[in-house]
Parts: sequence; structure tokens; C-alpha cells
Amino acid sequence: MARAPLLQLSQISLTFGGNPVFDGLDLVVQPGDRVALVGRNGSGKSTLMKVMAGLVEADHGIRVVPPGVSVGYMEQDPDLSGFATLGHYASSGLSEGEEYRVAMAAEGLKFDPETPVSTASGGERRRAALAKLMAEAPELMLLDEPTNHLDIQAIEWLEAQLSETRQAFVLISHDRAFLRALTKATLWIDRGQVRRREAGFEGFEDWRETIWAEEDEARHKLDRKIKAEAKWAVEGISARRKRNQGRVRALAALRAERASQIRRQGTAAMELDAGPTSGRKVIEAKGISKAYDDKLILKDFDLRVLRGDRVAFVGPNGVGKTTLLKMLVGQEAPDSGTVTLGTNLDIAVFDQSRAQLDPEASLWENLTGDPTMKVSGASDQVLVRGNPRHVVAYLKDFLFDERQARAPVRSLSGGEKARLLLAKLMAKPSNLLILDEPTNDLDVETLDLLQDILGEYDGTVLLVSHDRDFIDRVASQTVALEGRGRATVYPGGWSDYAAQRPVAEAVAAAVSAKSAPVAAPEPKRAESGLTFTEKKRLEALPAVITRLEAEIAKLTEFLSTPGLYETEPAKFRKGSEGLSERQTLLAAAEEEWLDLAEREG
Repeated sequence: MARAPLLQLSQISLTFGGNPVFDGLDLVVQPGDRVALVGRNGSGKSTLMKVMAGLVEADHGIRVVPPGVSVGYMEQDPDLSGFATLGHYASSGLSEGEEYRVAMAAEGLKFDPETPVSTASGGERRRAALAKLMAEAPELMLLDEPTNHLDIQAIEWLEAQLSETRQAFVLISHDRAFLRALTKATLWIDRGQVRRREAGFEGFEDWRETIWAEEDEARHKLDRKIKAEAKWAVEGISARRKRNQGRVRALAALRAERASQIRRQGTAAMELDAGPTSGRKVIEAKGISKAYDDKLILKDFDLRVLRGDRVAFVGPNGVGKTTLLKMLVGQEAPDSGTVTLGTNLDIAVFDQSRAQLDPEASLWENLTGDPTMKVSGASDQVLVRGNPRHVVAYLKDFLFDERQARAPVRSLSGGEKARLLLAKLMAKPSNLLILDEPTNDLDVETLDLLQDILGEYDGTVLLVSHDRDFIDRVASQTVALEGRGRATVYPGGWSDYAAQRPVAEAVAAAVSAKSAPVAAPEPKRAESGLTFTEKKRLEALPAVITRLEAEIAKLTEFLSTPGLYETEPAKFRKGSEGLSERQTLLAAAEEEWLDLAEREG
């Protein structure tokens, strides 16, 4: 027997400021649905989600939620007034004795439930709102950008929770890896129309391009038909006026149809100018250390950044990624060690707090009031990579319309603020680009364009991000800050780091074990079950062991080559060292697997 839908919208129409957001929208969410809600910034994703949650009332149409079905909504800017602590807010909808659910979510999302609301940051408030929704576990969860302000470990925790839940959910996110892992259907908002595809986010971009190509072909055919009918009208209408009025009216209808079609919004005309070429060596850090009070941020860290490198910095929130960035560009001094900057550097910074934008000033004032963009004697022009541009024309390059130019920055969405900051950044030549959380709030199309621009940029990029897909597409090396002052440099992006990290940790553990004094064995821990991280490690270890066994077999075969020691002594020595290292790693991995498997059982 088919189950009733959890939510149904029928013929929904909604208008804001004279512009229709939706018209005649129909939408159904079924039990067990895992839906990605995607679309350009400003297309109405959050508005539609608020209609689904019952927080915004449509002008016309019906919203139906069956009796007994609960719908929960995670807001981007939750109202915590009236609550003393984040924990009080997050547990406010739970029955007595269920507060432990909030504690579990708070551990995974990394916030302290005892934090007073009055001192909580915006990120902590959002994490509390997400914990509240996860703890209440309604039949339908509506999640609006849940990964914003989460570090990668917390994103992976949330991903695991949602992958195991039986609840249906609709998800807005710019994190493509997150969407690909979780969704099984896609809702796409495009110019007020909502299309549904019974497949997850994987393949969405190909589907979108196919629809756009079909739309362009249909528009081209319509244009040709209008042209042919117009030619007929010019050449023959006087001779057939009475007999062909129907055809004339049909031509008028074709033109009206063409005029009513809503043109697709283009992509932002973003461009980076690398300016003068920097020296080959951009940054060299030797033995730098940093601590605040009793918290060790970094210890004896070395890094060399060469011209053209793309370096990503990853790690938990609060571990010190932004502090390390500031030390590397000379904004903050290390406690010990040295940082040497290369020659001829022009540095541009995209900060995660958007502090370079004045929220009370207009977009116009934010650009023309910047001394580095000021055109002498002109109040309506800005200097863009050395050339004067009218401020409105430049804003249009970044998809802002003329009406927005005089609006205050505080009225913009998160994605629009990010685009405005990119407009300021890209107006100036630079050869060292510092990007601190640039991906927050940007739509997929703008992310695609930004990564393409970075790929063509002749300068050097230092990047902090929790977007695993973006790091994979951009970074040439990854610096992982892992706490207690430890930072390790890995070649490649996030996926490369994730694959190399277990091996690197096993090597470090093996070296530490060799150098440590022998101690009496500790009694076995009487633990029942594993943490989330340990479970993921237990799942990953068989693949690590299989890979190490294959590498050992290849090296053994290589070293058994007749005469190798005499003809290629250097290769023989290197192969022998590699074999010994992998045998040590294999033993450590097998021991770790046995320990975890025993504790799980």
C-alpha cells in the first residue's frame, strides 16, 4: 500500500516586490526522500524551503501536511531570544529525559551546550540550530546550508548521521561532495520553475546543460519562425489583409511568446589579473612555532611556497589555520622561527568575515569609497585593473542589477556578499591571493567559475576551505593542521591527503614506537563500541592492508631481479628501504585492525 506524501504543495504562487518568485508550483515530498534543492543564488531556494516549512505564506495555492507528520526547518539565522544557553535552545522541543540527544549532536558538531546565547558566535548559533533539528528528528527535515561554519570533521559526522537516518530530508548546500554522498533526487529552481529529477546531485550539471541546450534549440526555432512570418507579413499583408488576419494574430502571439520567455542569468564576468610577476620563491617558513597562553598552535613547522603553487590549509575549527596564514604573509609574528617573503609581492585577501565590506554602506559606496579603486574626480567610476569603469557596469559583471547598486550591503544574501567581495578583490592586480573560506554561500555555477579562474591565474594561492570538492579541484598541496602544534604537508588535494594520512600516521607511530622506552603493557580498555572516527578507520583499514600487501609483493619481485644489487645499487638500496618501511606499516595496520575489531566486538 502506497504511503501518503509527507508534504504537498499545489499551484503555489508567490510574488516579492512585484517580481514573481514562483507561479503555479507543484511539489511532493515522499517518505524516505533525500532531495538536493539547487539553483543560482537569488533563485528562491531558501524562500521555497520556508514555504515548505510553513514560515512563508504563498499568495495562492495550498500546502498540505498530513496530521501527525512533523516538519523541521534549520534556519540560517536562528532566533535564540529567551534562551540562556545554546543547550537550552537546542533541547527546547524535546521531551524530558531526551536531552542526551542534544549532547550527542553537540559532540559531533563541536559546540558547547553550556555556551551563553549572549556570547555565542553566529557559527555556534547555527550549529545549535542544526543540533536541535537532529535531536528532534522530525519525519521531514529541511536543511538550509547546514555545512556552513562546520569544519570537515563535523561535516563528515553530519554526513554519516544523515546517511543512516530514516527521516526524509531536503537539503540546500554548496558542498558538492556532501550533496553527491547523500541525495537520491534533485529539485532544480530555474527562473521560477522547479524541475525534479529522480537521481541525486551526481550528474546534475550534465542534466542542466542538456535542458539548457534543448531550450536554446527551441528558442532558435521560434526565432526562425517569427522571422519567416514577419517576412510574409511585410511582403504580402496588403494583398491578403482580410483573408489572413488569423495569421497576423498568430505572428503577434509568437512575438508575445518570445517576449515572455525569461532569459537565463549569465555567469559573473570574473577575471583575475596576476599583475607583475613575483620572485620564484614566494614564502619560506623555517621552524616556526606559535602558542596562545596554554594552547599550542604550531611547533617547528617548515613550508616553502613557490610561484604558482596552490596550497590548501585544512583542519578543525579553531586549530589555527587563519593564524598560520597571517604568519605566512607577515601579518603576525611567530614566537620562534623565521618567515621570509619573496620579492615583488602584491597580496590580495578574501577574508571569511567579509570585514572589508561596510554593511551599512551601499554596494556603490563600498566600491567608490575604496581608496585603491578611487578614480580621481569621479564619483561614479571605479578603477578596475588600471582602467576606469562605471560602477553600475562593473557591478553588472558580477550579476548585480542597477537597483541593488544603491542598496545597503546588509540587505544582500551571503552569496551576494561573497560576489561583491570578489568584485573588490578582482579589481586589483595581485600575484599572491589569500582565500579564507571563499566557498561559503556561493552557488555551484560561481564555484565552477572561481575554480576555473584560479586554474588560469598566474599567481600563487593560499586557501582555507572546508569544501572537499573545491580543495580537490584547486589545490596542488595540502597542509593539515591536526592539533597539539602538529602540521603536515601532503602533495595534492583533499582526497590525496585522506589517502596518504593513514600511512603517514602509521609511519610516525612506528618511528615513535622504536624510539620510545619499553613500558609495561597497559590493561585492555573495557570499552563497548567505537567512536565515529574509529569506526571509519576500521572500515578503511582493510583497503590500506590490501594496498600495502600489493606494494610489498611488487617490491619483493623487483628486489629479486638477478644482478640488481651489482648493476643498480642505488635502486636496490631504495627498494630495500621501501620494503622495510611498508612491512613496518603493514604490521602496524594489522595490529590496529585487530585492536579495533576486538573492541567493536
